[in-house]
Order: sequence, then structure tokens, then C-alpha cells
Amino acid sequence: MTPAGTARAGDPERSTLDKAADENFPVAPFFLPRAWRADLMAVYGFARLVDDIGDGDLAPGGADARLLGVSPEEAGDRLLLLDAFEADLRRVFDATPRHPLLRRLQPTVRRAGLTPEPFLGLIAANRQDQLVKRYETYDDLVSYCELSANPVGRLVLSVTGTSTPERVRRSDAVCTALQIVEHLQDVAEDLGRDRIYLPAEDMKRFHVQEADLVAATAGASVRALVAYEAERARNLLNEGTPLVGSVHGRLRLLLAGFVAGGRAAIRAIAAAEYDVLSGPPKPGKIQLLREVGVTLRGEG
Repeated sequence: MTPAGTARAGDPERSTLDKAADENFPVAPFFLPRAWRADLMAVYGFARLVDDIGDGDLAPGGADARLLGVSPEEAGDRLLLLDAFEADLRRVFDATPRHPLLRRLQPTVRRAGLTPEPFLGLIAANRQDQLVKRYETYDDLVSYCELSANPVGRLVLSVTGTSTPERVRRSDAVCTALQIVEHLQDVAEDLGRDRIYLPAEDMKRFHVQEADLVAATAGASVRALVAYEAERARNLLNEGTPLVGSVHGRLRLLLAGFVAGGRAAIRAIAAAEYDVLSGPPKPGKIQLLREVGVTLRGEG
């Protein structure tokens, strides 16, 4: 997910949930039934918090660490925080969790019959982020996305009671695409964390060195590489788009918003002439709404 807005130190639950407004896709829009919105925000709160732990983006003041039972002296150890977070997640299924975002998740888990596996996948992705800083091949990156992105789509399908094997397959394509698009938007920010999600084999093919990614603006080779990866993401989105037509009503509109968010972000990257180093290209709301219409009409 796209990081952040400015976090508020006083209320770690609220400061995490408020970041939903900064995402590339609508998290729990107003037109959904209230129960779905509550469930989707609960899932979002989990996913956002585990990413913030992995990225070192927790609200200042150490409240999250205290809630998870981690001492101030150990609060900078992300792997330790992730271990504590996993322990608290397991309480969601058999006890009372400590963190308010996990207490918020508990009714959703019970109502929808969710299992620990997708949540554990998201934690595993953030553990991997602490240990793996480069990806040799595109397949390696897709395997990472299976942990970091695909569980979110599977949870949406489970919460809305619409999960089938075919929809899961389509959802995985959409979620992997959204993750790759976010990586393209955030190349400079990720490099600041010593992470590169552009496959090394593709960097070699386009004659891009890591030093090229430090520049204030992208050169021709970097732009060509970003365009190549954006096209891959676009193809994945197209592969997953039939998911939208397989459901009805307000859920169809929500899923169209997910696909449209990815398409609009890719258009924004293209409009920036694939220069993602001078700042993350972001689509406007009008462009997003246009893409929702295109997706609902089965175009694009």
C-alpha cells in the first residue's frame, strides 16, 4: 500500500485508519453496506499497520510498540515487532488481542469465518522486506507479491462472501498488478530504504544501474524500464478485470474501483513520461472516475 499521510501520535488506531484516504484504490467507500465497510476497514487497519511496522512508519511516540508489549528499548527492532504483532494476531482467533486494530478485526474474523493464513502472509511479506532488498527475476517479485498483496484481495472476497477459485485467480492478478504499480510509483522512496523492486534481470536488460535510480529525474534507460514494467502491470490488470463482471451490485463497483485505481496510476506514470524519480506520479479523481466507467463498461 501507498504510504502515508502525517500520522497522529495520540491515537494509533485512528492515525493508521486515516491513511486509507492516501491509497491508490477506494478502501471502504460510502456506497457499500455498513457491515462491509466496517469489515473492510478492519482488514485495512491490519494490513496498513503491518506495513507500517515493516517500513518503520509507525506513529511517533511508541504507542504501537507498547500496545504489542514491546519495550521502548526494543521498539526499533522491526523483526521483533513483527513477532509481537503475529502473537497478537493469533489472539484474534483464540483470546483477546492487545492492539485496538486487532480487537477491531476480531468481529470481522468471526463473522466472515476468516482464517489466519492471509494475515500471516502479510506478516511474512514484511519479514521478507527486512531480509531481502533486491529481486533477481520477475518471478521472484511475483512470489513476493503473493505474500504482500494477494492476501488482501482474498480477504475482500471472503468478507463479501464471494470467494471462488476463479475469482481468487483473477483477484491475485489484480492485486499483484497494484503492488507492481505502487513499486513503480515509489522507486525513489523504496531506494531510500535500500529496497529495489525492479527485477535485476530487467535492469541489466535496459542497462540501468542502481546509481541511475538515485538521480533527481529519470534518464532514458530508467524510463524505458519503467514503461516495460508498467506494461506488465497493465497486462495483469487486464487478466484480472473479468473479476469485476463476475459480481453484481455495489461489490462490482468496489472491484471496478480497485482495477480503475491501478489503471489510473499507470496512466499517471505514463503522463509523467515514466519519470518516477522526481516524485510518485499520482492520478487525479477525475481520471480515476473515468477509469471506473471504462472498467464497468468492459472497455480498456
